[in-house]
Parts: sequence; C-alpha cells; structure tokens
Amino acid sequence: MSAIVLESNMPDLKMVNRGKVRDIYDLGEHLLLVTSDRLSAFDVIMNEGIPKKGQVLNQISIFWFNLMADIIPNHIIATEVSDFPAATHAYRDQLEGRSMLVKKARPLPVECIVRGYVSGSGWKEYQQSGSICGITLPENLLESAQLPEPIFTPSTKAELGEHDENISFDETIKLCGREIAEQVRDTTLEIYCRARDFASGKGIIIADTKFEYGLMPDGSLIWIDEALSPDSSRFWPKELYQPGGPQQSFDKQFVRDYLETLNWNKQAPPPPLPEEIVIKTAEKYQEALFLLTGITL
Repeated sequence: MSAIVLESNMPDLKMVNRGKVRDIYDLGEHLLLVTSDRLSAFDVIMNEGIPKKGQVLNQISIFWFNLMADIIPNHIIATEVSDFPAATHAYRDQLEGRSMLVKKARPLPVECIVRGYVSGSGWKEYQQSGSICGITLPENLLESAQLPEPIFTPSTKAELGEHDENISFDETIKLCGREIAEQVRDTTLEIYCRARDFASGKGIIIADTKFEYGLMPDGSLIWIDEALSPDSSRFWPKELYQPGGPQQSFDKQFVRDYLETLNWNKQAPPPPLPEEIVIKTAEKYQEALFLLTGITL
C-alpha cells in the first residue's frame, strides 16, 4: 500500500493555505494545488488518511475539467510535474499524480451546488419545509428520489471547521451580482447534466455535486478547485439504486454513515476510524476513478 500523504512538506515553496484536503502554494504567477489523502466528514478532518485518495481526486478532477472545457474555461495550466516550475521538481515524490499548476483567480463567495436527487442536508430541509434553498419541490418525495429536474442550491463558504449554510438564489445575487449569479447557475446545471449522463453510462449516479468558480483579472469566469470528485459529490452505484432511504456510495458517505453510528458530537477532535473503514473507503474511491476514467492506481 502506498504511503499516505496527510500533509505536503515543501519548505522551499511558499504555502498560502492548508484546507480540508488541499495544500496551496504560491509560485508567483500561478498556484500549485496539492491534493492530500486527508478526509473530512461533517467539516472535521479525520486523523487517518485514505490511501491514494489525493491521487484519485486529482485524476478525476483533471478528467472532468478536460471533458467540460467547451462549457467553461478552467484553472489548469499543467498536470505533470515535469511541466511545473523547476523549484517544484525536488518534491516530485510528493507531487506525482496528486497536484496541478493552476491560474490565480478570485474565488466567488458561494459554493455552487446542484442536486439531481433529494439526499443529505437537502433531504432534511425538504422534510421540514417541502423545499430546498427556497425551491418548492413535489410533495411526498422519498429519500434519495430523483427530482423532476436538477436544482441549483448554493451555500455560503464557511471557514475551516465551520458549517456551510444553504442560501437562496436571491442571496447569491446579493453576494455575486445578478450577471455572475445567473452565469454560475446556468453553467453549474449544464455541467451537471452532461456529467450525470456520462456517469450513468458508466454505472454511476451523480446525485449531487458542488463547484467553485473564480474571477480572472479581466472579469471572466473560470471553474476552479475540484471537479465532480467523490469528495465534492454523491456517487451512487446505479445497479443498487433504490429510493426510500440512504444509498450505497462510492464516496465518503461510507465514512459519514459509520460516524453516524457513534456517540460523537461532530466537533473536533474526531473519533478514530477503524482500519477496515479506511481500506473500504480507499477501495470505493479507486473504484469510482476506474469506472469513470479507466485509470487504475
């Protein structure tokens, strides 16, 4: 089993942020994103890493960014270490397969979430109000049911350790301006519909996913961060799909479901993850990568 990378360590480079999963370095003109094997659940970073998780996330993101490049430009400059600035080459062992050189952009202050099925926090909100983010939905939907059409349900971007909050489209307009809000809504729905149809042909249901966008210095919009990964999406096996409850998944829902069985208040520090949960989660991530892209790690 490959070594687990919980944190990158590149003292000659300027680290500017260590997020839930990604370490970000400022290389001057561009940024270097390093996807670690860290796992967060309920916005808390677990103590245990998931083997090869960072490589899975990175490779899946690259795949989707390329597939959707005709819909919206993305932030990728290079994905091979040999194409990165020379200062990074000494750290090839930390970067290979789990990093990308990207454009600098000013991130929008919202997470752009699209839901094709009613699940997770959306299911809880629907049970209480019959709606999600102010969008009224049909009555008597079952948990995990497919929605008549995908819906755009943005949220705030919380600080590390805090929880995102769902917001209405009107609030998105207040945060981003009408033109940008409408552009990210329409782009998000278009990407999701194409990805949903592609993944369905590979045996995966993409129940929901979240995107991040940024503004370039000229004011143009680009797609940043990650793309349709098992960390930012709910992936369900199509052949096992059965509305009326939670679904089996290819993503970290497997870890969330385990944590829900514990007497844990969902605040740091996290409880330890048993080895079998770690191994099973790694297998789920790698299976998703293979089904979508044909890549085996």
